[in-house]
Amino acid sequence: MAENKLYIKNMVCNRCIMVVKAELEKLGIKPLSVELGEVILPQALDAKQKEELSDDLQSLGFSLIDDRRGRLIEQVKNLIIELVHYNDNDLKINLSDYIGEKLHHDYNYISNLFSEIEGSTIEKYFIAQKIEKVKELLVYDELTLNEIAFKLNYSSVAHLSAQFKKVTGLTPSHFKQIKTNKRKSLDEV
Repeated sequence: MAENKLYIKNMVCNRCIMVVKAELEKLGIKPLSVELGEVILPQALDAKQKEELSDDLQSLGFSLIDDRRGRLIEQVKNLIIELVHYNDNDLKINLSDYIGEKLHHDYNYISNLFSEIEGSTIEKYFIAQKIEKVKELLVYDELTLNEIAFKLNYSSVAHLSAQFKKVTGLTPSHFKQIKTNKRKSLDEV
């Protein structure tokens, strides 16, 4: 059944899932399921269908991933995005154990591969995603900085603030005041 799976890069949100699903259906392809970074089809696509889908997806900012290593990196990114942005208050986990268990690979292998292909570490990617979540929560102005720190499993507000400043160049309160340092879409993090 592996030949019936497609792996798609840059699917980072629920809207991405809807767009990819609509694109498949536009081409007359009825997927069994569409999730972040992965589509399961009832049968494999022929070369013409795959090329047409690839072209259409690229015009929308997505791309098909053919190699196993690229798929693994995309799965790591999708796991982190899901964990930070879609699992409420579930960041009290060991990231390396979580990724290793979910992907059924040795974490050291995954970490080295990620660094080799992305030119950055999984930890830095995780921190960048957490900072984007902090920005989102600051813009919404529904939680205090203390509540945001707790929600994202920072040891303290000072730790969150220091990490935020290191990544953005601004303190959280300064960011909240000016709001000109717009949030990034998740595929740009």
